[in-house]
Amino acid sequence: MSKPIKEEIISTEYSEIMQKNYIDYAMSVIVARALPDVRDGLKPVQRRTLYDMSELGLKHDRPYRKCARIVGDTMGKYHPHGDSSIYDSLVVMAQDFKKGQILVDGHGNFGSIEGDGAAAMRYTEARLEKITEEAFLADLDKDTVDFIPNFDETEKEPEVLPVKIPNFLVNGSEGIAVGMATSTPPHNLREVIEAEKAYLKNRDISTEELMEIVKGPDFPTGGIVVNKDELTEIYDRGEGKIRIRGRVEIEDVKGGKQNLVVTEIPYTMIGAGIGKFMSDLASLVENRKTADISDISNQSDKEGTRIVIELKKGADPENIKNLLYQKTRLEDTFGVNMLSVVNGRPETMGLRGIISNHVGFLYEINTRKYTSLLKKDQEKREVEEGLIKAVDVIDIIIAALRGSKSRADALRCLTTGDTENIKFRRAEDELMAQNFSFTERQANAILDMRLHRLIGLEIDALIKEHEDTIKRIAEYEDLLTHPDSMKKAIIKDLDQYAKEFGRDRKTEIINAGAAVFEEKPMEEMDVYFLLDRFGYARTVDTATFERNEDTARAENKYCILVKNTGRIVIFTAGGQAHIIKVSDVPHGKFRDKGKPVDNISNYDSSKEEAVYVDSLSDVVSSKLLFLTKKAFGKVVDGTEFDVLKRTVAATNLSDGDEVLLITPLSMETRQILLQSLKGFFLRFALSEIPEKKKGAVGVRTMKLSADDRLEEAYLMNFADERTILYKDKEIPMTCVKNTHRDTKGTKIRV
Repeated sequence: MSKPIKEEIISTEYSEIMQKNYIDYAMSVIVARALPDVRDGLKPVQRRTLYDMSELGLKHDRPYRKCARIVGDTMGKYHPHGDSSIYDSLVVMAQDFKKGQILVDGHGNFGSIEGDGAAAMRYTEARLEKITEEAFLADLDKDTVDFIPNFDETEKEPEVLPVKIPNFLVNGSEGIAVGMATSTPPHNLREVIEAEKAYLKNRDISTEELMEIVKGPDFPTGGIVVNKDELTEIYDRGEGKIRIRGRVEIEDVKGGKQNLVVTEIPYTMIGAGIGKFMSDLASLVENRKTADISDISNQSDKEGTRIVIELKKGADPENIKNLLYQKTRLEDTFGVNMLSVVNGRPETMGLRGIISNHVGFLYEINTRKYTSLLKKDQEKREVEEGLIKAVDVIDIIIAALRGSKSRADALRCLTTGDTENIKFRRAEDELMAQNFSFTERQANAILDMRLHRLIGLEIDALIKEHEDTIKRIAEYEDLLTHPDSMKKAIIKDLDQYAKEFGRDRKTEIINAGAAVFEEKPMEEMDVYFLLDRFGYARTVDTATFERNEDTARAENKYCILVKNTGRIVIFTAGGQAHIIKVSDVPHGKFRDKGKPVDNISNYDSSKEEAVYVDSLSDVVSSKLLFLTKKAFGKVVDGTEFDVLKRTVAATNLSDGDEVLLITPLSMETRQILLQSLKGFFLRFALSEIPEKKKGAVGVRTMKLSADDRLEEAYLMNFADERTILYKDKEIPMTCVKNTHRDTKGTKIRV
């Protein structure tokens, strides 16, 4: 029987375990998932996908392979984190509107700039781009980088790819880790290569000097960066905000009209941003921010972006363009945070730091590459020297081979001259064989040599090949011992990539002030504001209202005559005053539904009950009487509500109290009659209710029992002959005797 396992209880602080485990998790996400390495500019999933495609032989001149195969192979061998992350990264690397330099050649539906997703991986195909083969994967077989075990230690994968261009800058990167995020814009390949060459020639070059070469970001969607003067500071610190605008062109059309055409969008608008832009444009027209836009259409296709905004005759296109920059995402901000993994740790670096790290990496991979090539050519030289030497004594070698009983005997003879186990036909051959002193590598090459190598032309070719090998060895030794030679070789490679894969800049870099839209003054006119019982608001012109007045008053809770340049104020039972610009209310036909008032104000019709609605101009020109259900009252001057805020407190309420009545006072009004729920009536002079500020609670107007509340209030003059209906019985208002405020009143029994 096996011995029982001895139990051991380890006492530790729970918080310390949580802290350590969380830090380990956070660093794993940061380094192994979310952030790119500054050396190759790739996240682990991108690096593994490209390496797997290389292993599958998916070169740029080979047939495409199904993405499902690539994803499955990558997930099974190198990246066991789900197929969606692998396919998503593969798709992005093939989208020319997201990457400055695409790394994957996609075949099929790989999504669109407007946010359409790629087709399922079983339908799409892919292969490597030429630049990916030549600048990312070409020297993996030359010991340029370290290989590490994969997740289950059944395969080897490169720790980093030997990328010979500053990919971190060329393609940029976006990623969210734990407590940090990277956001690096793409740049122009030619410019960043020229910047690296400048750094190679002058290690003390400043950020300002580098910025004369790298003008700024070069987004694949084009656009215009408008804060040029701020870029040097941003690229020095590695963080900041870049303001970018879409490109808008003015086109003349027939009839003397002009159109605005958006041909390039900000990089931040890729995807759903275009749909949001179209929606915002429609809202500007609907909310009457401008009356100069007659139609909007998205005519974008594979050739590029084309959003056409048709303007009315006489419109100012420059002013409308500024409106688009001011009110939509056609001008947006790209937050820069050039965070990457440097020596295994996350670090934010400026332009100079990034270039410095990549140049150091170029020296490392080139040193390892030429060291590997030197070693191979030195071995080759050794073999070639042995073969050339063997040609001169080939007859003796053949004699030794004919007399050997085994390969080991022949090998020993060639390397040491030992002829003990070899039978020679001629004694002089044996004597010459005893002088052999080939190296073991040379001896094996001689034994493996085919007889056709003895042809005269083959011997000449061997000698020529040996001379080439010696030249290469000298070249490699020169590169490895002289830094200037290595620098020239690196610059030569960079020039080749810039010449073959470089393209012209797409993004323009300028200085521009904030877009200023000069709103045309609205032609003032009378309109009727209609608010129905469902909370929908709209305005109609006076002629339309007068033709449909009976219907309008029957279907709407409030019908208010107001100027289209004016404002409406909604007083609620909760003591709030919500102010709405009439220009924000949709204007249209009588049968139009309108817009929920909640959408154009802070008023929530589902939670707040409107007590009084009027035009602000009428409110400002009057005195308002406030009465609450707990019988508190005050008079407020309407000018207190002439404010710029959308919502203000109209009155101060005690706990559990609500506004019962708000009404403007007229000169004829002298008295007030209050009625409580329990049937108490109180009549007194209106002058007993004092005027107070809107922030005041007011005074008590009627003494109520604990279970009673104010239910109705009637304004009257001294000899008002009106009657009120109480419990289905008409009661003359004058039957309630005149008394004073803050009394219980008279109980009327019916």
